[in-house]
Amino acid sequence: MKKILFFLTLFVTLMWGGKLPVIVSIVPEKTFVEAIGGDQVDVTVMVPPGSSPHTYEPKPSQMKAIAKAKLYLAVGVEFESVWLPRFRDLNPAMQIVDISEGITRRPMREKRAAKSHALDPHVWTAPANVAIWVRNITRALQQADPAHRDLYAANAEKVQAMIAQTDAKLHTLLDPLRGAKFMVQHPSWGYFADAYGLEQLPIQIAGKSPKPRELVALVRLARKEKIRAVFVQPEASDLFAKILGRELNIPVVRISPMAPDWTDNLLRLAQAIAGTTERP
Repeated sequence: MKKILFFLTLFVTLMWGGKLPVIVSIVPEKTFVEAIGGDQVDVTVMVPPGSSPHTYEPKPSQMKAIAKAKLYLAVGVEFESVWLPRFRDLNPAMQIVDISEGITRRPMREKRAAKSHALDPHVWTAPANVAIWVRNITRALQQADPAHRDLYAANAEKVQAMIAQTDAKLHTLLDPLRGAKFMVQHPSWGYFADAYGLEQLPIQIAGKSPKPRELVALVRLARKEKIRAVFVQPEASDLFAKILGRELNIPVVRISPMAPDWTDNLLRLAQAIAGTTERP
């Protein structure tokens, strides 16, 4: 067994310069792949900060990285449905693994929306889902690079402990607010809201901005629910959030589900919600 692991390690070194080349779709994935893989992985992100995973198209330099990659870790964001088959054609030897396997997807079921069969891709906004990510990432790295199997397992254990600590802090902040509502530009925080007994009220529905009559209804809804802030993300237009902010005299808070600092980002969102929300 030791001889086999030695030759596998040598092969990886010759092929990939000692690091396992991994492609991920979004920035939050990179955070966890690097935390688990450490110095043994070289991670390339398809959708850079500030870009939308719904419409992104890879650049030529990224296609070159695809051609050399050993592993692609997919998450179910929209652009993958178009591009993954092309990536597979470009590099048939690259293994594609969906790290969201085992996660129950929630429908985009916001109350103002017509019935839709679309599923929410933003699974990483709930710690329980990220714990599944970590298990799937670890398994994928171990299969692609068995020589460092123990390293990946040890790092994953530390990451799981961090996720549990983050979840505990979020419960402390948000448990007193169960049943509260918060308003968002784009409905990207559904898993987060479900995890802590909250409800997001989106301005956009099915990717569409509100019409004038709908905007008036949103103002009334925000007043009724005593909304004290509107949360927007840099990847989406904030025009209507600013209109609501001016009309209601409330702040517009920028926060992105695509941020790399996963723990700090969720805690920042929770603190902002707690600071701008009355107890129901």
